Amino acid sequence: MTTGIDIAIDSRLADPTLMKQAAYIDGEWIPAPARDGLVVTNPSTGATLAVLPAMGTAETKDAIEAAERALGPWRSRSAIERSRILRRWADLIRENADDIAIIESAEQGKPVGEARDEVVYSASFLDWFAEEGRRVYGDVIPSNSADARIIVIKQPVGVTGGITPWNLPAAMITRKVAPALAAGCTIVFKPAEQTPLTALALMALGERAGVPAGVVNMVTTLDPPAVGLELTTNQTVRKLSFTGSTEVGKILMRQASGNIQKLSLELGGNSPFIVFDDADIDKAIDGVVSAKFRNGGQICTGANRVFVQEGVKDAFTEALVRRAAAVKVGDGFTAGTEMGPLIDEAGVAKVERHVADIVDKGGRVLTGGHRHELGRTFYEPTVISDLPRDSLPWYEETFGPVASIATFADEDDVIDLANDTEYGLVAYVYTHDVGRVFRVSEALETGMVAINTGRVSNEMAPFGGIKQSGLGREGSKYGIDDWLELKYINLAGLSR
Repeated sequence: MTTGIDIAIDSRLADPTLMKQAAYIDGEWIPAPARDGLVVTNPSTGATLAVLPAMGTAETKDAIEAAERALGPWRSRSAIERSRILRRWADLIRENADDIAIIESAEQGKPVGEARDEVVYSASFLDWFAEEGRRVYGDVIPSNSADARIIVIKQPVGVTGGITPWNLPAAMITRKVAPALAAGCTIVFKPAEQTPLTALALMALGERAGVPAGVVNMVTTLDPPAVGLELTTNQTVRKLSFTGSTEVGKILMRQASGNIQKLSLELGGNSPFIVFDDADIDKAIDGVVSAKFRNGGQICTGANRVFVQEGVKDAFTEALVRRAAAVKVGDGFTAGTEMGPLIDEAGVAKVERHVADIVDKGGRVLTGGHRHELGRTFYEPTVISDLPRDSLPWYEETFGPVASIATFADEDDVIDLANDTEYGLVAYVYTHDVGRVFRVSEALETGMVAINTGRVSNEMAPFGGIKQSGLGREGSKYGIDDWLELKYINLAGLSR
């Protein structure tokens, strides 16, 4: 095993100091021991990028204690002071977007241009919540007594925790840290084991922006259950925000129940992508390519089941097959690459299991369906027709570049099909019938609905799901609420 920074990646960076081989606790960068640690590799090549500390319960406690010490001074700062720091942090991210994109592409595998888009997107949450933190308003409520007043104020929850996934390692950090800091909270993060380098690069910029020691802490680990257990059972931590699988979310929820800990959970999805016969087929194809093959299909908002009305099935399917077959697969740094590798062998194995199950139950592979000739964890963009209702992708998130198509007859039919899942994150609907837009959107059991677009995420909108897709919302004016507590003050005995 090669240790240390991959020279080829390091040489690409304008500022190599952003490539951190250390965790971050209480304002200190903590390197890994000489040999043992969390090894971060490039999924495209298998090359070692960095070795980070393999922290556990003790270090997580240290980080929590640091966050507790920093809480009082941070929450006492005015909203405008916190806002200025967040704005500086956002500016630094944009100024260093090329370098962070290189780091992210190296450890996550996505095309470097796509990574850069995500990095710029991540800065938008810092901008947004820099302003929302200044608009944390309370209320004065009329009292039933002439000598009393009812006052409601909002205060920071306190010390918080964040656990983020590997698929969007920049955006998932800022979508949590921005509202936390804007509200006056401090936070302990555990970035994903596969992609901690992006998070640490962002933290380096946060430090430069003036984030005080202890306000944000990052723990790297080879033992995520131990870190998660400490974040959910330590009585100092009053809230946890987690983005990841529903299975892990349920574990964290059970653990957090002991302290009645406040939770935000952005969990799995099984998104229906619905194409009615009056849709613009070309735009629908653009949408499904974006919602299915972007990031190799490794996004929680990915189109997992594609429902096409019977009258346009052939035209839609033929066009999608052509587009999927033309997607350029390759290393994230290769010019023209549109889709990189899957994150690891387990991810490929799941895709293979899903494809095999569909075929065994009557589905037909129209293009793709195999590992890519590039080897490792590269997989072909795949289109499958005749998706059976009893197949794995109907009930599980594939999390890979497989577009599985089923047909439907009418609105009632597709609403029944789309809602036949325990998940409820997002649905996509393509139609030009305005009445249908409202009927279908209101009937779909999802937290978000995208009409005539394959994208739903932005900092101004409340991102989140219902059912087993999670609790709470991130982004928008609603996104800061989960980081605040309401306090009711009953002020009586006023002189008249």
